[in-house]
Amino acid sequence: MINTEDFIKRLENILEYYNLNASAFADKISVQRSSLSHLLSGRNKPSLDFILKILEVFPEVDLYWILYGKGTFPKSLETHQLIQNPTTPSSSVKSDVTLFSTISPNKETTLAETEKIEKTILEKIVFFYTDGSFKEYKSN
Repeated sequence: MINTEDFIKRLENILEYYNLNASAFADKISVQRSSLSHLLSGRNKPSLDFILKILEVFPEVDLYWILYGKGTFPKSLETHQLIQNPTTPSSSVKSDVTLFSTISPNKETTLAETEKIEKTILEKIVFFYTDGSFKEYKSN
């Protein structure tokens, strides 16, 4: 469940970051100004459509950050690097891990290191389309 007060604070952070007032922001994401006003006042809760419009217009906004405050805003370069290369640089385990790799620990790999690598591997990708449909891709 989204904490509306915290969501409003994060939304205000976005407005400040892009130096936009509420009217300009509403126009930019193609929502009615009154809708944004009601949301900022706490009268209404954000809809999925509203959140998706923010993510579409402002790709620097991370979904989990806007919803739950987890992650960073704007998205950091480190996040993009992790997606492109899922092995963590601080890990002592050297591996050619891809997003859909299966981990086979060797004698030198500890359980903790294996779990750390496994957490960086993507389990599934879901694409949501504007017509309400979606497509899901799962790893083997």
